[in-house]
Amino acid sequence: MNTYQTPTVAAIQMSSRNDVAGNLAQANDLLRDAAARGAQLAVLPENFALMGAKETDKLSVAEPDGAGRGHTPIQEFLAEAAARYSLWIVGGTIPIASNEPDRVYPACCVYDSTGARVARYDKIHLFDVGVPDSAEAYRESATFVPGDNPPIVIDSPFGRLGLSICYDLRFPELYRRLAADGAETIVAPSAFTHTTGLAHWHVLARARAIENLVTIIAPNQAGHHASGRQTFGHSLIVDAWGSVQAEAGSDTAEVITARIDRARQTAIRDGFPCLSHRRLT
Repeated sequence: MNTYQTPTVAAIQMSSRNDVAGNLAQANDLLRDAAARGAQLAVLPENFALMGAKETDKLSVAEPDGAGRGHTPIQEFLAEAAARYSLWIVGGTIPIASNEPDRVYPACCVYDSTGARVARYDKIHLFDVGVPDSAEAYRESATFVPGDNPPIVIDSPFGRLGLSICYDLRFPELYRRLAADGAETIVAPSAFTHTTGLAHWHVLARARAIENLVTIIAPNQAGHHASGRQTFGHSLIVDAWGSVQAEAGSDTAEVITARIDRARQTAIRDGFPCLSHRRLT
């Protein structure tokens, strides 16, 4: 496996609708743009293939895990796009069928530059909340099965890559586990609401980067969706010192890119070794 010391990575911001075919077409255009700008790794947002008018809309497009051709259009799209653009792709989340008819897994699947799937992470923490000082309330567990997988870190040409999804950002113990397993970069494909994003998005993404000395790649959904939900946008790439390397706007689909300086990250970790100073585990 070739190793990149200063890879270019992309966070892809989308404003996904209740239209899988249209969303995949948009994702393809954005992935092509990312590749044309020199990206070797591109990360799509949570729910990139569908932001339905109703939470149950995802059930009708749920796919069996890795089934034969013609049965998994979203998974096939990701594999084919990765091979077409010679690009590692983190596929945000897609609905993978479970053994429950009314719930699916929120699965983040990773494809290498040949189109081979190399990892799947099912979102552990589900967004079951009432937003303070707001009428907004969400209950992801009504249509999602939480993942029971361990934290996942994989080898890649860009170093050790850790997987997380959206609401996971609020659980630092997960990120500490990923860092302890050697993660150098952690992805966080998201669909943060406008209300919670305005309050916490930048703080959470930067904090997870700072406390673990990792790069955070956090593509977000943006704008208004068919359900009436508004998402925050402002997709981020944050380096291991907590500096924002790239940031998207608030309401449009776009690609942001940055170069990860892995030598600088190693120097930061060597000179500021807080990960080795932990007294509580």
